[in-house]
Amino acid sequence: MVDDVLDIPNHIRDALWRVDSAQLKARDSAGFVVCGMGGSAIGGELARGLLSSRLTGPLVVVRSYSLPEWVNADWAVLGSSYSGETEETLSSFGEAGRRGSHRWVAGTGGSLGEEARNSSLGLVGLPGYFQPRAAVAYMTVVATCAAHLAGVAPDVRPELEQAADFLDRSKDNLQERAVEIARKVGETPLVVHGADLTVPVARRWANQFNENAKQLAFSAEIPEANHNLMEAWGKGKGGLGAIFLTDQGQTPRERRRMALTADAVERTGALVLSIETEGGTESERLLWAVMLGDLVSVAVADIRGIDPLPVDEIQDFKRRLGED
Repeated sequence: MVDDVLDIPNHIRDALWRVDSAQLKARDSAGFVVCGMGGSAIGGELARGLLSSRLTGPLVVVRSYSLPEWVNADWAVLGSSYSGETEETLSSFGEAGRRGSHRWVAGTGGSLGEEARNSSLGLVGLPGYFQPRAAVAYMTVVATCAAHLAGVAPDVRPELEQAADFLDRSKDNLQERAVEIARKVGETPLVVHGADLTVPVARRWANQFNENAKQLAFSAEIPEANHNLMEAWGKGKGGLGAIFLTDQGQTPRERRRMALTADAVERTGALVLSIETEGGTESERLLWAVMLGDLVSVAVADIRGIDPLPVDEIQDFKRRLGED
């Protein structure tokens, strides 16, 4: 898992090559939807985060069996499923087809890949030897490029290529930082806070703690958390720690809110860590933070003596779900 995380710069480059090789047809659209779940859906959210204010139309991530009614033939839809067998994605993606939406697929094959081939849809084939969550860079790049092809975002390919180079140069520092953070976190359940660019990154951190470290973690968004979660933190009996992911692109008021929230949590005696993203562009900072979070989660698993690869509880749940 560590090797897969450290190879993210090459995943970015390979994903760009695979998008080019797929020769996806551009389609100016009213909006762009990414249908997916788990590690396949977070790529859409990360794409939306790094594109941020540069979006010229809506970019929506759907984690559901169905699409909103307003997604119609004027929209473009990406079916994002690493296995190609995610039942929620198959359902919502099929619905997009019945509504006449322009569709593309990203995955390793499965039923979704078969539908893409049978319907002559644009298909970005992905390497099939990862845990799905380890393909995050692939899913992020494909979603970012598809947003451009849908006409809702600029072409940021040069920025992604530069980000890959930046991440290569940052590997040693990222590994050192990850071990330091993991030692402080230990077995403490966490709430990871993000604002603006780091909102989807916070969700990624929480998900990776869940799957890799087998540890409870949740994400929260600033300023929303100041209108509800703040009250619970103030009582200081939650048994949780807090991580705050700050970024130079956050507004002065967002940064002030992050600092005040961290102070309030720290006064309860809870573990508090504030981490500033590194890099120049949005792509560099966001993907740097993703790599750091992934490495921290694996380091915590190592400290706890846990193998990060198996997801036995998820597989058992899927088995029982299929018995109905």
